[in-house]
Amino acid sequence: MNYRHIYHAGNLGDVLKHAVLAAIITYLKKKEGAFRVFDTHAGVGLYDLTSEQAQKTGEWHHGIGRIIDAEIPKNVAQVLDPWLSVVRDLNPQGGINLYPGSPVLARDLMRNQDRLTLTELHPEEFDSLITNFGGDKHVKLIEIDAWLALGSFLPPKERRGLVLIDPAYEVESEFDRLLEGIHRGWKRWQTGIYAMWYPIKNRRVVNRLIKEMESFGIRNVLSLELGAGQIREDKPMSSSGMLVVNPPWTLKADMDIALPWLCERLSRGPGAHWHAEVVIDE
Repeated sequence: MNYRHIYHAGNLGDVLKHAVLAAIITYLKKKEGAFRVFDTHAGVGLYDLTSEQAQKTGEWHHGIGRIIDAEIPKNVAQVLDPWLSVVRDLNPQGGINLYPGSPVLARDLMRNQDRLTLTELHPEEFDSLITNFGGDKHVKLIEIDAWLALGSFLPPKERRGLVLIDPAYEVESEFDRLLEGIHRGWKRWQTGIYAMWYPIKNRRVVNRLIKEMESFGIRNVLSLELGAGQIREDKPMSSSGMLVVNPPWTLKADMDIALPWLCERLSRGPGAHWHAEVVIDE
């Protein structure tokens, strides 16, 4: 309940998470049928990088700040453009002052027939969601614990779509809650796409998460990672990952193009790495 994403908005983790989110939504739009995006830990939706909180950490300087004005190779730009076009539209003066959280990014990429469900438990964050999305008939706002929501709001009536799971990870037990949450949601809706973001500070924890998911019977899981330096438990986050259940068939190929360039661009020394690999087969 104490976590505020404004301190981390636009950082290395957001780069990976939002590039992947935009790529998945772009794929979903290839079919005419409506889909739903369910963002379990929505935050406020939009972040002012000139604010005192964002300036206090300055994490965005090592994330979106290194990308927004970079000269991007054409093939990489084609993959990243759905995400970066939303960022640039929010900053018509150039540079980067405003950064879209996953709710704003998803909403801007969706079509008229698509829908967005946002759950958030932090009272101040939820009030900001009401300010940013109140009155939008395409967006459903629910003030509820995300882990309870996974057992209540799936499957969506559209029967197509994405569940984005991005908890705060303030305590290590959050990985256990993530495991319980994905199991609960997947049992209710086994054909949906699930994208789970996590920081990488302990490789054993991540490996256990994958093994436990496989033991539940979950199949077709793609692992994506982007790291700017060596992984250390006693240091600030330098690497993050995503596990995507039922990934679009185009996603691995897209990330094989984008992640090497992002890794080179965001690298802060030894230990910088990326990968895109299937860790649980269909």
